[in-house]
Amino acid sequence: MTQPQKRLTYESVRMGVDYYPEHWEEALWEEDVSLMQKSGVAVVRIGEFAWSRMEPRDGEFDFGWLDRAIDLFGRYGIDVVIGTPTHTPPRWLTDKHPDVLPVFPDGSVYYPGVRGHRCFNSRSLRRYGERLIDKLAERYAGHPAVIGWQTDNEFSMLDSQSPQAAEDFRDWAYRKYGTLDNLNREWGTVVWSGEYSDWSEITPPLGGSPYQNPSFLLDFARFQWDTVADFQNGQIAAIRKHCPNHFITHNFHSYPQRLDLYKVGEALDFASFDYYPNTSPDKAATSPYSGALSLDVTRGVKRKNFWIMEQLSGSPGAWMPMWRMPQPGYIRAYAWQAIARGADTVVHFRWRSAPIGAEQFWHGLIDHSSVPGRRLAEFAQTSEEVRRLAPLLEGTAPEAQVAILMSHEQLEALRIQKQTDNFDYYENIKEYHRALTKLGIGCDVIDWRQPLEGYRVVIAPNLYLLDEEAAERLCRFAADGGTLLLTARTGVKNMNNVCVMRPLPGLLSDCAGVTVREYDPLGSDIVRLDTEEGGQFACSQWADILDPVEGERTEVLARYGGHVFFAGEAAVTRHEFGRGETYYLGTHPEEDYLRSLLLRIAMQRGLACAEGLPAGVQISVRGGDSGSYLFVLNLGREARKFRLGGIYAEAVRGEGLLSGERPGSELELPAYGVEIFRL
Repeated sequence: MTQPQKRLTYESVRMGVDYYPEHWEEALWEEDVSLMQKSGVAVVRIGEFAWSRMEPRDGEFDFGWLDRAIDLFGRYGIDVVIGTPTHTPPRWLTDKHPDVLPVFPDGSVYYPGVRGHRCFNSRSLRRYGERLIDKLAERYAGHPAVIGWQTDNEFSMLDSQSPQAAEDFRDWAYRKYGTLDNLNREWGTVVWSGEYSDWSEITPPLGGSPYQNPSFLLDFARFQWDTVADFQNGQIAAIRKHCPNHFITHNFHSYPQRLDLYKVGEALDFASFDYYPNTSPDKAATSPYSGALSLDVTRGVKRKNFWIMEQLSGSPGAWMPMWRMPQPGYIRAYAWQAIARGADTVVHFRWRSAPIGAEQFWHGLIDHSSVPGRRLAEFAQTSEEVRRLAPLLEGTAPEAQVAILMSHEQLEALRIQKQTDNFDYYENIKEYHRALTKLGIGCDVIDWRQPLEGYRVVIAPNLYLLDEEAAERLCRFAADGGTLLLTARTGVKNMNNVCVMRPLPGLLSDCAGVTVREYDPLGSDIVRLDTEEGGQFACSQWADILDPVEGERTEVLARYGGHVFFAGEAAVTRHEFGRGETYYLGTHPEEDYLRSLLLRIAMQRGLACAEGLPAGVQISVRGGDSGSYLFVLNLGREARKFRLGGIYAEAVRGEGLLSGERPGSELELPAYGVEIFRL
């Protein structure tokens, strides 16, 4: 048998798979693990759905099978991440303690049979779950193959309105407001006779009309964010008691999430993400860019590198009709895209396609035939490349001088009260991010309350909710020499989701150098946008009619055109503020305008960019003590030939680290082609 490889830290760049030993006859395990080793698997995640096998009856624990599986991985030099199995409470627990099950807003119960049937407020779930996790952590604290833990699986907003959730929400509201007078005033409950006269009257939304008090609804979301974080903190405490040197992460998924990723991520060592780029041909033009944003959002949870805990390995199908099978090169290209944007480990879901259960057609690297084929060969090729370049990439990370601010409070408040039929907070972020990506400009996506030092440009879309602290930080960033970009629907409300009675953009009016005289919710209607240089573009969603401050420090960059009543009025402005500047976009322009504006800003601020990237081609840079490395990826279905200019031109004349070849004057990449150069 091959000698075990040297143990690696979680910051090493490597490949892995998800494996479920409880799903397979034990006689198959060693055949699987041996083939994993040959295919370059360095780490596996196991256990996150296996509570009924770990504890088949109350207090009766069976870890023998898990011991044998982990020992086997250890013998083959493969590291193990254990998932805590609280995503799937066993039937003996839900029968004995029905409070484990969530209650939906309509009063129905989320019964067992699928997964995720756990109310985060349930005391029984906390007690039994932490008891099992304590035993797992104690048992495997010293096992040389076990390196870390994943909490639960894919946290999300359940909106559970169980009796315990109602009681906890009342306690949460009491701690926040102290008195009913304060709560009634801050929520504005006088409207529609909604005032509370006793704390017992405060309940979750309990179904009914969706048009309930927006302050109350936002606070109920915040309560749930705190609940999930507290639920996870109980698991983390149980693990850290025995495993202080193991890492702890969580696998976020499917953005945008109503759940506050930043709140849940606070106690983690790093974030993880389950990445399933869409394989359908009709998504080929947009999926690479949506995926790039998801990866940057994940990196921003902790502002550091992350893991992919589930990466697409074949055609998904279970929760929806099956997608198209990934074409040759797809698995490799998207694994490298994740690494390029900060993933240190890419774990593919799953090793084998399952012959049993609801996810039988969520295909793994090996089909039901049990015959290794094209996809496993492609995974093995990628694993070999990653292993070869890992010494160079270890300790490197993406570095960006541009940040997009993201806020789950804005997302939830704008979900509660949709502004127009074509206004979507996350989709707007996606369009700014896509414009930057097409220009080859690296970008961090971070929590809107994070420090801004080190950035030259900050884009803050739709700061619908605003307070003095956030406004002061943004003004200081601009005044100290930064470029700040604000958009419509900024400063509309305070943090209790109550409209502010002052001209928009409220607390940021001085920094923006404009006030909003009037606005028109455009929705899907298209209005012309005329630039000062004579260009014409389309805009939609919203139209702030802007009054720039008097003087020479504010210039109008674009005005509304066409036959609207506000034709000729200012739509986009630039205001000199301190040693910096603030751009204000009173509307949502088409992508061509965003790209031209962001290119102008990049040129003025000296940002590295790559104008003219073909569709589907993305570049990223990871840098560290070992140097800087340029990743060039064609995530499209057609071959591309192009030049990279600027600071990248010299790099691409050198030898590609994957191919060992020099590309010449033009770089040519096949469909799903990848190359890496040393800068």
